[in-house]
Amino acid sequence: MSVIPPSGSLVRFDNPTLITAQNEKDRKALPTSKQQTALDQQMMDVTGGGTSSPRLGKKQQAMKDLSLEEILDKILPPKITKDPNNPELLYCQRISSTPATRLDVINLQEQLDMRLQQRQARETGICPVRRELFSQCFDELIRQVAINCAERGLLLLRVRDELQMTLRAYQTLYESSVAFGMRKALMAEQGKSELERKLVQLEEDKRDLERQLKETKANAEAAEKKLNEQRQVEEKKHMEEINFLKKTNQQLKAQLEGLIAPKK
Repeated sequence: MSVIPPSGSLVRFDNPTLITAQNEKDRKALPTSKQQTALDQQMMDVTGGGTSSPRLGKKQQAMKDLSLEEILDKILPPKITKDPNNPELLYCQRISSTPATRLDVINLQEQLDMRLQQRQARETGICPVRRELFSQCFDELIRQVAINCAERGLLLLRVRDELQMTLRAYQTLYESSVAFGMRKALMAEQGKSELERKLVQLEEDKRDLERQLKETKANAEAAEKKLNEQRQVEEKKHMEEINFLKKTNQQLKAQLEGLIAPKK
């Protein structure tokens, strides 16, 4: 009887079976690549990958060739574990092929809610725990549907793989954007250091220019003061010369008038 493990996956598994030489040979009878190709091709056929109606009968016949175990193995590969007491013994635990009842679906919902609460999954936003549990729940629902209708199960399997591929693409895009942001941040840090060095150099140049400006102003003020003093000395000397010339002119004028005036 298959049960939901209390601390394992939400997907129903059969009890582990010992891998013997005979069933190991049967398990490896169909290569993985061939099995994968056959299942992928069948998924394309089910979802309308082909367009030729005469080939529809062949597609349906190919669907019948796939066993339920192969479809279930596609949903979730078998788990191969070693015996802790005897490492040479291998056990294979395959996904259960027992149809699910309405009570099983209700129990699955209760188990999902309990796991979300036990593992403290976030109710909103990005949460890897919630994503993992809902992914397991979706796998279990695909298993239940595939047992009743293999075509519908394969179609849901394709939807699951497409969602996982989209999530991986977004994850890759996120990691690329983070790496791009880190590179830009490092470049900004390097540019910041360069700008800081340039700022220090400019501040030193500013101080030198301010010092030169002060010296130039001091020289200009000294030159202007000296020029004013020289102007005042020259003006004083010029006034003295003017006064001297005026006085001389008056004396000469007086002498000239004395000579011109008639004697009585």
